Amino acid sequence: MRLGFDLSIEQIQKLVMTPELIQAIQILQFNTQELESFIDEQLLVNPLLDTSTANQTENTEKQQEEDTKEPENEEKHYDEEYPNDMDWKEYFKDYDDISYRQKEYRDESKEMSYEQFVSNDITLSEHLMFQLQFSDGNKYLKKVGRYIIESLDQNGYMTLSVEEIADKFKVDNQIIEDALSVIQSFEPPGVAARNLQECLLLQVKNAKIEDKNLESIIQNHLHDIADNRLNNISKSLNIPVEEVQRYADIIKKFEPKPGRQFSSDTDIKYIVPDVTLEKVGNRYIIIVNDTTAPRLYINSYYRRMLMDSEKESQISKYLTGKLNSALWLIKSIEQRRQTIYNVVKTIVDYQHDFFEYGKKYLVPMTLKQVAEEVGIHESTVSRAINGKYLQCPGGIYEIKYFFSSGVSYAHGQGVASESIKTMIKELVDEEDPKKPLSDQQITKMLNEKQIEISRRTIAKYREEMNIASSSKRRRY
Repeated sequence: MRLGFDLSIEQIQKLVMTPELIQAIQILQFNTQELESFIDEQLLVNPLLDTSTANQTENTEKQQEEDTKEPENEEKHYDEEYPNDMDWKEYFKDYDDISYRQKEYRDESKEMSYEQFVSNDITLSEHLMFQLQFSDGNKYLKKVGRYIIESLDQNGYMTLSVEEIADKFKVDNQIIEDALSVIQSFEPPGVAARNLQECLLLQVKNAKIEDKNLESIIQNHLHDIADNRLNNISKSLNIPVEEVQRYADIIKKFEPKPGRQFSSDTDIKYIVPDVTLEKVGNRYIIIVNDTTAPRLYINSYYRRMLMDSEKESQISKYLTGKLNSALWLIKSIEQRRQTIYNVVKTIVDYQHDFFEYGKKYLVPMTLKQVAEEVGIHESTVSRAINGKYLQCPGGIYEIKYFFSSGVSYAHGQGVASESIKTMIKELVDEEDPKKPLSDQQITKMLNEKQIEISRRTIAKYREEMNIASSSKRRRY
């Protein structure tokens, strides 16, 4: 066997992930807000990028200048104004710093309107602190009260024990108990409770209900209430089951988390749809919502500078790199818009009956079906719909909602799982509360409609919709 080094020519194919390709994939995955933030970032680091507003303003000013100036015989070149030996990278270094911010012009003479201000929601701690200021008690008691309020979680429950707070202030536990009783008398009822039982009992006290049976159920039988085991409570308290049902209804009207009605850092934010579907006549019009992001152009000033400069100069090399980056960015954004449009158009064609008649008419659809229809890879479809929302006449849906598995009718046609869930919910809403439908009964009713589905699948869909079992739904 001979060992040595040889030179050989070999032709192979491999996928190279260039920075431009990585950026295009990243842009495709952006939702509307992320795309807008990304464009704002690129406007700061690339001087050749310009927005539509800035471009229109520049053209208007240029036209006005040309209309007012007198004709000149001498032509002014950029080389005269900017010497060739100038360090252009140093000149443009501010644009490469992400912290660079251009100054914005503000017309302070314009009157401010109330629509420009956003109201600040009151938090739970602010609401309780306001009540503490007007409560009876000495300064030390209020100091302890402020510490208790600041220790509450977002649901209004105590996170520290009385002993821990007493050890903090080096006082007797009774002083902490007195301060805690003051806080527990505040609105909302049930705040500053140490557990669920205390929270509900505080609300019973606030409602001025004096009933030993109700207090006993809250203290000892909440698990039976949750599991709808009302017969156990009836035997334990020796009262009719109908009366236990009345107590259960009272308890379920109370608020188990009194603090959640106030704002917090974890509030749910509004959804901005990435695609809007509007029905005009008998047709559906698809609008990709990229209007919030600025429309990008190549800055005319730097474009002329690039054309007038020598090819081997520093300015030409620098601006050429920035120009290629800007053109690729504009192309990637346009490609993203076209890909999302094509994917949504295919979804609308597949799910036409859903948009016309509602959730029961949603049909099974996979990424592979859409990818074959559009002519792209499944992974591209997945990136195009990831984290994006569609607004249609029936509401706002995550685009992933339309991709679901399903079951089959007896004659072979498919029906989506979301459609099955809608049917299950309708059956549960129309059932007799005293004789709720079991999973087997629901399975039989759907089988009668030629839908082939098992009882286990019914139970899975019911749990996904947070619908209790028939034993827990029964009313006495």
